[in-house]
Amino acid sequence: MGRTQSLGRDFGWLWAAYAASAVGTWLALDAFPLIAILVLHSSPAQVSLLSAAGLAVGALIALPLGPWVEFRRKQPVMIAMDLLRLAALLSLPAAYLLGGLTFTQLVVVSVVVAAANIVFTAASGACLKALVRKEDLLKANGRFESTMWTATVIGPPLGGALIGVFGPLTTVVVDAVSYLLSALGVRAIGGHEPRPAPRNDKGFTAGEMLDGWRFILRHPQLRPLFLNTSLVNGLIMATAPLLAVLLLGEEGFAPWQYGLAFGVPCLGGLLGSRIARPLVSRFGQHRVLIVSGALRACWLLGLPFVGPGIPGLLLVVLVELGLITCMGVFNPVYATYRLERTTSDRVARVLSAWSITSSATIALLTLLWGLLASLVGSRTAIAVAGVLILCTPLLLPRREHAAPADRPAEQVRQLT
Repeated sequence: MGRTQSLGRDFGWLWAAYAASAVGTWLALDAFPLIAILVLHSSPAQVSLLSAAGLAVGALIALPLGPWVEFRRKQPVMIAMDLLRLAALLSLPAAYLLGGLTFTQLVVVSVVVAAANIVFTAASGACLKALVRKEDLLKANGRFESTMWTATVIGPPLGGALIGVFGPLTTVVVDAVSYLLSALGVRAIGGHEPRPAPRNDKGFTAGEMLDGWRFILRHPQLRPLFLNTSLVNGLIMATAPLLAVLLLGEEGFAPWQYGLAFGVPCLGGLLGSRIARPLVSRFGQHRVLIVSGALRACWLLGLPFVGPGIPGLLLVVLVELGLITCMGVFNPVYATYRLERTTSDRVARVLSAWSITSSATIALLTLLWGLLASLVGSRTAIAVAGVLILCTPLLLPRREHAAPADRPAEQVRQLT
């Protein structure tokens, strides 16, 4: 099988599994808040709590699971997390049909899904590094990124149509089925993962649970990248609900205009992910990482200036298109950069620590910016985030260092 055409059968199944779950996730975008509002008639405070609790508590639960994943075979862990998400999500329509769906159950399911997402991400990153050669990692991550943005373009409109016809629980069922398809895809990956070396002790110490953060913070390139991505993602996500209030409330955008304003720019993410590899080939990985990372921080400040009508809509589309295109370039390059600089016997712990920190940061900043917006207004709160995010390029790794090769012993341990 030609190297330029394919990354191999095993990667193909991993990619198919990712595609299935990505489509399901974006089809079910905002399903939980919609269920809380339309089915359970929850208050705005409860809806905010639902979003923050899922991320924060899910991250807390996932904390001890990073080292646990490291010493387990990765494919069974991924399958288990898919089946856990399948069962958790299906419990919602089942409870609804039985007349017993509650807000508490919705929060619990959101927590379980958030924790399972973190564990699956850690295991799949380790699995990817074992399946794909180092020189093909950027190609593989670019395909994941393209798939994600394609799902982003088609998922929310289709999900909105399904919700309009069948109700918000419909997309939850579709999302649940997508995890079943993902589990089948992972199961189809060939090869046999050797069992990990047995551990002498039982359980994991606090030091082992923190080992992912210790590795990141001691690494001269990963440390600034870790801080940069956590803050950028947190600030962008913290402004998302405020932007919805600004556009749908203060500026009077119709729901279809709101969907259009964020659906069309996702094509930029698809474009960015397709050109990332050629850009790296021409300009080098470090330069593309720095430039795209800096450019993605320049767009948020344009959103506070949005006004009503077609000019306002065009401004949002332009800003989001620029932001998402830069993210489409940056994300696969940064994911590859991170994997190349993480030793194979630490991948699951590092990715778990990274995801936990990202989820916790988004939850915290969302709560803080909600409070700030209640004091100064949504527009001003978004402007504050836009100013702060301009400082984040200072945290990108400034010096270019080649990724160290893993020692053979570490490579063997990674396959466990």
